[in-house]
Amino acid sequence: MPTPAKDKALFILNPSAGIPPVKFIISKELERRRYELSCFKSLSIDESGNHIQQNLKKYDVFVAAGGDGTVHTVAKHLIDSGKILGVLPIGSGNGFAKELGFKTNIRSLLEDIEKHESLGIDIIEINNELCLNVAGIGLDSFVAHSFDRLKTRGLWSYIAITAVNYFRLKPFHVTIEIPGQEVISEDLFDLSIANTRQFGNNAFIAPDAIPNDGKMDIVMIRPFPKYLFPVFIYRLFTGKMNKSAYVRYIKTDKEFTIRSDETRFHIDGEPLTISGDVTVKIRKNALKVLRTRYNRLDKNLAENKYY
Repeated sequence: MPTPAKDKALFILNPSAGIPPVKFIISKELERRRYELSCFKSLSIDESGNHIQQNLKKYDVFVAAGGDGTVHTVAKHLIDSGKILGVLPIGSGNGFAKELGFKTNIRSLLEDIEKHESLGIDIIEINNELCLNVAGIGLDSFVAHSFDRLKTRGLWSYIAITAVNYFRLKPFHVTIEIPGQEVISEDLFDLSIANTRQFGNNAFIAPDAIPNDGKMDIVMIRPFPKYLFPVFIYRLFTGKMNKSAYVRYIKTDKEFTIRSDETRFHIDGEPLTISGDVTVKIRKNALKVLRTRYNRLDKNLAENKYY
């Protein structure tokens, strides 16, 4: 008989995350199932970290119940621990959850926890900061800094703030040094380093990225006429960014350096400021993630495709 989910997994709930109707429904469902699962309501990043560390030996699976920021917070305590990351997505973007097949169906998630199957994925380190999804400088980071100040969340807020930042956008200069390759020195609208395909909300910045191939996808968007913005949005949300003549992609497993006068970065959608040289590297198979019934990563890798 499988071990009950309550004895196997700890849910870390961020009550501040997510769109109000969704988080209200999920919070009520978690409360209703309080005898089926173990749940901790966290009021801060430090509180989450302390609770995870205190219970690291007790549970096998740690479920981040929140958005990409909550996932990031929980995941960084599980790197190389052998423990498994699960996600109950209630955020506004849910990029990582979408890529790994996590849904808001708690019953299904509890069944997956009882099966206790996992897969290993890579992580990206940026000046020793963990990145699960996508990090970068430029339009997406400017959006992240603006979005962080908004009181509303959701897809339409994201699109609106992207449009505002785009029409204010000016190119910035960046230098990228990858060992064994020529130095890249260009003016760009955006530079992204991707482990998975999307920012969140199905905005696919790196359509060919795979989170367990041992490689990072570097995406460089060169300046283009601003009247093409609708085309840019269309390509972003249909997974066709790699078809644009203004976009250059490089896959690498090598540690590389970024230099730029622009200091506004984002990592997994969370804004931060980084000055000076930026070192980027991949850590292969560093994080175990719960395999869900909706996860098609292994199947699609075997077929040389990933949707």
